Amino acid sequence: QVQLIESGGGLVQAGGSLRLSCAASGRTFSSYTMGWFRQAPGKEREFVATISRSDGTTYYADSVKGRFTISRDTAKSTVALQMNSLKPEDTAVYYCAAGLVVTVEARRYAYWGQGTQVTVSS
Repeated sequence: QVQLIESGGGLVQAGGSLRLSCAASGRTFSSYTMGWFRQAPGKEREFVATISRSDGTTYYADSVKGRFTISRDTAKSTVALQMNSLKPEDTAVYYCAAGLVVTVEARRYAYWGQGTQVTVSS
């Protein structure tokens, strides 16, 4: 079992920045690929970014590429999502997830946090 707890969400104006953090506990953090997903009201959960467990390779959704950066700190068992140049369309609940493969498919991630709200005002 892996427990994930997100933090760092909040309200920010368009063009601003936020940094989300996800703390993992339980089984070995380094064994898992970590991902961030988001879900806006009335929409399906969508992939945002992922970072591999092996060499730290990262992948991003086209909608956030160049603005968001995912990183992991194995020593602290945390994964972060730095979000810059935020847009109103980035408003959503953001979820941290852990899985065994690098994928954009939410169903392939076995463990999920409770989510943190990000609201970007125009």
